[in-house]
Amino acid sequence: MAYAIISLGGKQYRVQEGERLLVDRLEQDEGKTLSPSVLLVGGDGPVKMSPKDVAVTARVVRHLRGHKIVIGKYKQRTGYRRQTGFRAALTQIEIEAIGKAKAAAPKKEPEAETTPEPEAPKGMPQGYEDMTVAEVNEGSRQWNRPMLEAALEYEQAHAKRKGATAALESALAKKETAEKEED
Repeated sequence: MAYAIISLGGKQYRVQEGERLLVDRLEQDEGKTLSPSVLLVGGDGPVKMSPKDVAVTARVVRHLRGHKIVIGKYKQRTGYRRQTGFRAALTQIEIEAIGKAKAAAPKKEPEAETTPEPEAPKGMPQGYEDMTVAEVNEGSRQWNRPMLEAALEYEQAHAKRKGATAALESALAKKETAEKEED
């Protein structure tokens, strides 16, 4: 899906995958995911109004305060002056996925042993874990082959973001064709 219109906190937002936006403060903690209600989906085919089979997944990046707005009141010739301020409580969210709603999976019993997560591959670009899909797509054009391979290995093991995987695979394919042409 190319874009969706979601409703969050009584306001409507047009969003795409990988996009970050500021919304009114949400109750979720940082790092948690949420699924806002979807009003419209379009872009890859016909536009669908309030689809039941499409879900948007968003992750809370951080909570912050907006810029200070100064409010002044003044009445002439009376000496009446008042000044107050206001800072909105905001939450920054990142749209992780727009796609088919998943059916409720049967609950699994927690495993007794937890396996430690594998470490990130060596040679990965600095700060890759925190990059959005759009930033990965942009950065993959300048990265060398070992960096691309390490990032692709990380995506396949951890994040599994379709957009980032596709961008890395296409960048690797371009590097391979460029190397073949040089030979």
